[in-house]
Amino acid sequence: MRPMFVFLSAKIAGEITEQTYRTASLIELLHTATLVHDDVVDDANIRRGFFSINALWKNKIAVLVGDYLLSKGLLLALDNDDFRILKIVSNAVREMSEGELLQIEKARKLDIKEEDYFKIIKSKTASLLAAACSAGAWSSGQNEADTKRFQLFGEKIGISFQIKDDLFDYGHDNIGKPTGIDIKEKKMTLPLIYTLQHADQETRRKIIYIVKNENNNRAKVKEVIAMVQQSGGIQYAKKKMQQYQEEAMELLFQFPESPERTAMEALVQYVTERKY
Repeated sequence: MRPMFVFLSAKIAGEITEQTYRTASLIELLHTATLVHDDVVDDANIRRGFFSINALWKNKIAVLVGDYLLSKGLLLALDNDDFRILKIVSNAVREMSEGELLQIEKARKLDIKEEDYFKIIKSKTASLLAAACSAGAWSSGQNEADTKRFQLFGEKIGISFQIKDDLFDYGHDNIGKPTGIDIKEKKMTLPLIYTLQHADQETRRKIIYIVKNENNNRAKVKEVIAMVQQSGGIQYAKKKMQQYQEEAMELLFQFPESPERTAMEALVQYVTERKY
């Protein structure tokens, strides 16, 4: 999906060039590297229905494979003197690492506020989509204004994407992935944060206790999910997701109508309407 954002951003901003193809390759190599490393961090054995690299060959090999993929992408940019693209992507790598570290810190303390949540997902998820869009725009004509506009566009789409992903945790079993995973991993997402902010002291204390001490008890996790659903946390998160999507669309509509812009609109719609 991210290379699609690269190509569409480039075409909307100008024309697809050889640098655009390299940018799309760099973004995909980087994204794959982060997934490999994420599976190590999360101790995950499955990735997209298959065994993860760390499940097959343990963490040492997985870390090295992730490093290798990252280096291949960076060298692709360096060998072709794509220094502006490299700077965009390197900033995204830094932000993703900062977001992951902040999320780990907050998971330990369970003291996350809404502003912390948005800071985490802006860094951890949105930064790579922002890099894909801004680097794609730069590759087409090296226009700084268009590059910044697409950077903000990608950031808003990335935030919307992550909120949608977090909402899956409070859905039903037919959504294509297990529910309650974030609670088990002590990840404080927007629906849960909203619930805690608006719950009475006793309910808040109960939720925090379950997340801290009974997060592997499926019945207790379902109890938290039910409380989030009843609190209005789902509706609040959906409203925020749609807000970011609309703001992204406003930025997109600053560009002339074209088949590529229509395709980008469809891609944006997919972000918030996808089923898995």
